[in-house]
Formats: sequence, structure tokens, C-alpha cells
Amino acid sequence: MAKRTIRAPFFCVNPKAYLYGEEALKLAEKADELAGKYDLDIFFTVQYVDAYRIAQATNHLIITVQHMDGLVVGPGMGYILPEGLVEVGVQATFLNHAEHPVGVNQLVNIMKRAEEQDILVIACADSIAEAKAIALLKPDVMVCEPTELIGTGTVSDLSYMKQTNQAVKSVSPSTFVLQAAGISTVADVRQAIESGADGTGGTSGIVCAQDPLKTLEEMVEEVVKVRAELKEL
Repeated sequence: MAKRTIRAPFFCVNPKAYLYGEEALKLAEKADELAGKYDLDIFFTVQYVDAYRIAQATNHLIITVQHMDGLVVGPGMGYILPEGLVEVGVQATFLNHAEHPVGVNQLVNIMKRAEEQDILVIACADSIAEAKAIALLKPDVMVCEPTELIGTGTVSDLSYMKQTNQAVKSVSPSTFVLQAAGISTVADVRQAIESGADGTGGTSGIVCAQDPLKTLEEMVEEVVKVRAELKEL
């Protein structure tokens, strides 16, 4: 298996632990439909127990887990084995999210294992300084979210987005930048992409909306609109 190629702008649907089972599958199927319709790369994070089912039911999504470990085949009770993830169709993993932080040594080890298994790494940082430090490891994607804004519906301000975009690119030009803190409206989606970020996405802004499927569709369509506008420039 070769590592999945990412095309900007992309979108990330991250239900965390809000959804599982049937509800997660329903949202994944909608995201898959949109990814196919608009030829857009969409990361969709899953609960481990849902990974195989959602991978089998979809054709276009980048199936993503919320963490994995640097375990190798053999002893290792209670840890997430990279080879096992690949076997069920996982193509990407988040690492070092504020809700599941890891130490630097651990991060280096896990990223090494991800590279061996062609798993895309979406590494998280909660400040400009941390973003620069983690960018030295050259993750495929970096999420630059101030921890205090996660899940609040308050989006990072434009200057912070631009600073973190530039900070990451100055260290690792090939790393894509995802701005997704507090994204809850189509205006937030537009601002994130127009800030120079390569992608955006949401969690509570989608799954806690009155109509999650409609909200997801509107956000994805806004990414597609901005993509078209950028192509015309």
C-alpha cells in the first residue's frame, strides 16, 4: 500500500467520541458521497471499532483514527498496532491532539512506525512555538489549534491562522496545514482556507448541529467554492 496523496484544499470530519456505530456510518456515507461528487479529499475520523465497517462502506474517504501507538508486532497488550490499522483500511492518524497528547520521544517513534506503514500523520500543536517544533518532524499535515478554542465554536483569529500557516511552512514546506479550531459556520470554513491553510474541518460544529448532514454538506460546498475561486486567480 502506498501512502495516500493529499490534495488541497481538503476537509476533515472529526466526530471524536460524539458518534459511533450507525450514526457514525450515516455521517461517513454522506461525507463519502460529497467527496465523490466534488472530487474532494475528506479525512473522516473513526472509532477503532468502526474503522473496518466504515472503510468497507465508503469509496473516497481517507479513513483516519484519532491516535495510534508505536507498537511492533509481538507483545504489547492494550496498544494500537499500526499493521492492524492498515489491515482494516485505515490510511491516516491524528497524533498529539490536546485531548490525547504524547511526549516528543513517543511522537518520534509513532511517526516512524506510521511512515513504515504508509499511514498519513496529522500532528497537532497548540501554539506557534509547538507548531514549529513539531514541523521539524515533517508530518504530512499539521493542525494548529489553540487548546482553549477546541470545541467552543470560537474560531482562531485570522492573524493566528496566518502566523501558524507561515510558521509550519517555514520549517517544512511540504507539510499541509489544517486550521479547524472552533469551525462551526461556512464563514469560518471560508476564512480558514483564505488564511492560506490547506484544509479545514470540524467536530462539534458538525455533529452538534441541528442537522449534521446538511451542515456537513454546506461546509464542504464552501470549500469547493473557495477552491474554484482560487483556481481563477
